[in-house]
Amino acid sequence: MSALKWIRGVNGTLGRLAPQTVANKMRRAFMTPRNHPPRDWELPLLAQSERMTLRFGLSALRWGQGPAVLLMHGWEGRPTQFASLITALVGAGYSVIALEGPAHGRSPGREAHVLLFARAMLEAAAELPPLHAVVGHSMGGASAMLAVQLGLRTESLVSIAAPSRFLDVLRGFAGVVGLPARARSAFIQQVEFSLGMPLKHLDVAHYQMNMPGLIVHAEDDTFVPVKASQMIHEAWFDSRLMRLEQGGHQKVLADPRVIEGVLALLAGSRLPERQTA
Repeated sequence: MSALKWIRGVNGTLGRLAPQTVANKMRRAFMTPRNHPPRDWELPLLAQSERMTLRFGLSALRWGQGPAVLLMHGWEGRPTQFASLITALVGAGYSVIALEGPAHGRSPGREAHVLLFARAMLEAAAELPPLHAVVGHSMGGASAMLAVQLGLRTESLVSIAAPSRFLDVLRGFAGVVGLPARARSAFIQQVEFSLGMPLKHLDVAHYQMNMPGLIVHAEDDTFVPVKASQMIHEAWFDSRLMRLEQGGHQKVLADPRVIEGVLALLAGSRLPERQTA
């Protein structure tokens, strides 16, 4: 029996008998990331980086010189997952600062969530030169859009494989771990309490996005449904949507078309309203 099947079985039984207890356990699991070591292909770029320690111990890696581009990885991700994009940005004359999110890498903390990621970006931006661009992947993309609502300033923004509503993420997780109705409701309430922010505020439909942007999503992404990209695009007046047939949730980061699109956005070039490749 797989570990997930066992968890689903336990949650299905205990979640009916003690929904609050099971919900709390799943809340901790949901907010406690695992740290994965870099892959071999990430090591050369890691060796070329300059490590920075920002306020409150937040850790980041830096490459290159020039206008500042801030990168934010996704849940259980790493800065060097952006290796292809970082190499291209440095080659184009940008300075790249890639954060290690709270409770990730060498940054402090044991738990993390989208609001903590967003606040980390605000803390980092306060110590960096004016941001030419921000690029976020998955939860990093969601946190970047949220950070803009909280006051983050950037000339342009790129969201890659990001969810459009945090409530959808919670419901998806509850479904994966097999929470019955009462435990699922308790789980969502407990996460909302931990965030200290109503979930309705974590929905791009209510955001004000006033900078030029690029939204990237692969049709075969099995982690974040591609429909999220359309919802983000509809809420973001000055955005371009690039939907790729393949790339999944991770490989899309190294797609040459994505890198070309990011560089074009940063250079001020306009992209077609929608690209499918």
